[in-house]
Formats: sequence, structure tokens, C-alpha cells
Amino acid sequence: MKRSYSQVSFYRSLPLWVGLLSLLFVSCKDDEPVTPFVRLLENQKMYSTLFDNDITYAVLLPDGYDQSTDSYPVVYLLHGYGDTERAWYTSGGLQYYADQYTDAGAIVPMIYVMPAAYYSYYVNKFSGDYPYMDMMTDELVPTIDSLFRTVKDKSARAVMGYSMGGYGALMLPSLNPDVFSVGVPLSMSFRTDEQYIEEPQDVFNSQWANLFGGFGATGTARLTDYYLQHSPFHYFGIGDLTRFDELKFLIDCGDNEETLSITSDELHTFMKDHAIKHEYRVRNGGHSFEYWKKSYPEAFKFISNAFENIPHPDEPAPATIGSLIDESVIETHQVQGLPIKVMTPVDYVISSANFPVLYLLHDTDDGQHDENLISTFSLLRNNMVSGKLTKSIVVEIPVGTMEISSALMMEIIGLIDTGYHTISNRQGRVLLGNEAGGTLATTLVLDNPQVFSSCYLFNALLPDVSIGATGEVFYYQDVTDECSAFRGNHQLYTEIRNENIDYEYRVRQGSQNYQAFLNGLSESISSIKETLMN
Repeated sequence: MKRSYSQVSFYRSLPLWVGLLSLLFVSCKDDEPVTPFVRLLENQKMYSTLFDNDITYAVLLPDGYDQSTDSYPVVYLLHGYGDTERAWYTSGGLQYYADQYTDAGAIVPMIYVMPAAYYSYYVNKFSGDYPYMDMMTDELVPTIDSLFRTVKDKSARAVMGYSMGGYGALMLPSLNPDVFSVGVPLSMSFRTDEQYIEEPQDVFNSQWANLFGGFGATGTARLTDYYLQHSPFHYFGIGDLTRFDELKFLIDCGDNEETLSITSDELHTFMKDHAIKHEYRVRNGGHSFEYWKKSYPEAFKFISNAFENIPHPDEPAPATIGSLIDESVIETHQVQGLPIKVMTPVDYVISSANFPVLYLLHDTDDGQHDENLISTFSLLRNNMVSGKLTKSIVVEIPVGTMEISSALMMEIIGLIDTGYHTISNRQGRVLLGNEAGGTLATTLVLDNPQVFSSCYLFNALLPDVSIGATGEVFYYQDVTDECSAFRGNHQLYTEIRNENIDYEYRVRQGSQNYQAFLNGLSESISSIKETLMN
């Protein structure tokens, strides 16, 4: 068949057209925008066969995830009652803090998973129609392991949560130690049996009966078998407790929580009684991310250490004392044969002002009285020089050499008020006591509430029974989580809270030793200054 001119021209020019189209295709391909790697994956969906519905979650991947082939441990972050998974990366500032700690080398890179949990408390509802815990362990964890490069082992999975999520962070590892190995509850929302029984009926019905059964019940009838199975005040005390040996817990709660700090403090006592290993912290603060963000540094470090199988330190860094004073600045007096040591402020001799007095009931039952006294006086004086502490006269009263009665204490105060320029009223007197000195301090302020404005206790060796507290005095309790008198300190704290007495409460890392006292004293400086200014 004879081709037309136009047909011949087309076929002759076909290679040119193919070339041009190829160039155009390459050019378009080169101009296509490259989809950037997104680390924060919001609004992710997983279909749950248990719910017959989608579950929403978010994921924060470590920086450099897209450029590596590494596998990473996973932290499941649980939100509070009424919040959503978004709270962690909005109000909680997760990415900022996680990157800060990772970049500084303080923690290992981790994958963070934030599931939406609504009002579930992360448990399977007693009715069986909302098995949230099973969904997490049987569906969400395997899904995350299939979608991302995770270390697929319980030793590389942690749970951290606040409020309702704090309960989940304790309960999930406890009841699923084959899935999770670390739990970090922050301001855990739960109740002791007594608190559970005393909940207002409408709160109990809407918040608790829906989960654990007993709708409309009162008194002990609220303590259903299902509730007991999910209460740490029961499952930490029954059966073979070695099942918890490999779990690592860090429990943290602010001292201004309404009832939750009492719950957490009682849980700490309960776990200590049953030898359940854990770390416990209490700082000043309430139920907000303002408090929880201050928990982040140790919380993330605790998790990272667990992932690396590194023991969490038993002791914190020692407090900074500063330059040591010379013994020549210390004056000695005898009161009924008891040696009293006095240190005045730096410019005392050239000042006409009257100064407040810090009375220290000093327990140095370690054979190093002189060294300990120099360290303590130096710490206080250096804080006065820097302005962190109000300039004060410091009086040391040694504890253990003889009985110190209220009458002897009043004689000591009379000596100081007569011989020094003091503010000779209760607002100008603060009583401090460590260990046995703390025990004595509680008795002296109770007997003499009009003499002292405040009572500062450091690892006080308090008995397990009520010793009484007076509402006319401000109490500051500083305790290490390894203090031998943890029950007695919990007893006093509970009494102070129940009686609405002004207080601050601290539980810190560390054992019961003199360094712990110095650390606690250093941390209390700002509180002492505020007390003296009021």
C-alpha cells in the first residue's frame, strides 16, 4: 500500500517525537516533589477485630529513622481521663523533650506510640464489651511491631502515662509481664479500698462501676472480685510475687494532688511491705503537664536505662556545699551539760538587725559529728551569702547524748534570745531535725506550737502510729524512698493532709544516710526562705 506524504513524514519523525516525549517524561519525573519523611504520624488507624472498629493512635519516630536500618525500643504513652492521644504531642511537648534528651545522649532513641483510650482506664470492662487491655496486648502491639522497625521483645517495651494513663502504666506491665517490662505512672488515678468505698455515688457509678461492676453498690459491696483483680493494693500482695521481679517501676506524684498523692504514697508503702521493687518520687506540684514535664528527665532516663539493662542509680548526685567554713566561726555554749553550737551570719558583728534562728536537732550517729557539722553549717552559710537563704543564726543541738525535754529546749531558746540579736517570736524560729532529731522535732512542736513557725523533717524516724500534728505549724517532710521509717512518714503525711495542715512533702531518690540529709536540706532552702518571709 502506498503511504501518503503525511504518513511518511510521521514515521520519519517518530524517533524525534519519542525522544521529545522521553525528555518530557524525565523532566516531569525530576520535577515531582519528593514526599518528606514525617516523624510524627497523627491520626493513624488500626482496625480492631475485638472492637469491630478502628482504633486511633499516633506515633513519633526517632530522628534519623528513615536513614537507618536500626530497630528501636517502644514506649507506649497513655493519656488521662477526658484527654486524647494528642495531649502528649501538644500540651506534653513530646517531640521537643524526646529530641532534647536523645541529642544530649541522655537516652537511647525510641519509638513513641500514643493510643486513644477514651474513658477505658486501659482495662477490659467487666461486662466484656470493651476489652481495651486485650486490644493493646493482642492487636496494637503486634501491629506496631509489623509496621515499624521495633525490638520485638518485652525488654524493649515500656508504658508511661499520666492520671488515668498512670493507672494503665502500672496495671499493664503488672498483669502482662510477658508484653511490657517497664511502667512509669505519673499522678496515677486510682483509689485505695477506703477511698473507693467513700467515692460519691454518682462518681462511683459513672467512673468506676462501669469498669469493675457494682453499679449502685455502697460500702464493701463495691469491692467486686473484678475490682480486686485490677487493684495494685491486692495483686501486689497475693500469690507468687516473684512474677513481678523483672518489672521496673518508677512512680511519681505531686504533693498537691487532691487524693492521688495519698493513694500513691500508700501504694509505695504497700509495695515496700511486699518487697515489690520500685522507685518513688514526690515533688511540689499538682495534676498538670507543668508537673509531669518536670518528671520527664528522670522518667525517660529510667526507661532508657531499663532498655539498656543499666541499673538505675541508687543515689542522686550529692548536693553542692561550697567552701567549708573555719571552726573559728562556731561558738559553743553549755546548757545543763549539753554542748550547743552557734553560727551567726557573715556580717552579724557589724549589723544591728535582729535575725531569725534555725534550730537544728542534729542526729549524727555515724561517728563523724564534727565533719558533718562543718558540712551542714557550710551549706547553710553559703546559701545565706548567695541570697538563697535568709540570713539567720543557726543553732545545733546534738541528739542522742542526753534527753531533750521541752523545758530544756525552752532554756536553750532563752539563752539564744538573751545572748544574740534574734527575732524572738515564733515567726523567727524554725525547727529542723534529721532522723532521730526529726522524731524529737515533731514532739517539741506539738508541745510548743506557739514557739516555732515551722518544722522541717529529714528522714525522720517516725513510729508507725499517729504521733499528732498541730495546725499552728507548717510541716516540711523530706524522705528518701529507701527510708526505714516509710510507714511512719506516710502516717504523718496522711494525718497532715486529713487535718488540712499547711505542708510540703518530698520523696527523693536515695538511701538513709547523712548525704541524704544534706541533699534534702539543700532542696529545702527555698522553702525555709519563704517560711521566714511570711
